[in-house]
Amino acid sequence: MKTKHFCVIGLLFFFISYLFFANILPSFNEPIDFAHWFNLIGACLLLSFNYVFPKNKLNSFASILTTLGVIAHIGLCTIDFIMWSFEDNDNAKAELSYHIRNTPSLFYPFIVIGPSLLFMGLSMHTLNFIKSYFILVLMVVLGSVAIGFSFFVLKDGIYMLLGCLFFVLGLGLLLYRKK
Repeated sequence: MKTKHFCVIGLLFFFISYLFFANILPSFNEPIDFAHWFNLIGACLLLSFNYVFPKNKLNSFASILTTLGVIAHIGLCTIDFIMWSFEDNDNAKAELSYHIRNTPSLFYPFIVIGPSLLFMGLSMHTLNFIKSYFILVLMVVLGSVAIGFSFFVLKDGIYMLLGCLFFVLGLGLLLYRKK
């Protein structure tokens, strides 16, 4: 399998996770938390983008950000798996949420800043193509911003899904651009 195939599978898994998050796909939470497994596997496979774009200083920095973002996504999904394990115990979920929000060493790297690094890193990778594929780069960058804005400000799964759609389409089309 080629590296590009891992990128495409990662984009597909990542997008499917957002279909679950937006409640477009039915919530199959038994026996496992499918949404976060798709998100986790997709994010890990998105590391492959570090190897498919042109090698330069921008790519090197973008690769570091992407890698840190994937590590943070792993932490975020782990927290979400623990939340999921509480099932209907809303008190336990509230206590864990309170604890995480009041523990900066968990909250910032795994909830706020860390996962955003994945989107920043992948967006930076696309900047290599801003002159020749401006619209696709814009799709990735605006999709990244829309995902963050809809998660932190709007708290709306549908807008997150739309942002993810632009993000995934832009990256996927850049991946198979004409050279």
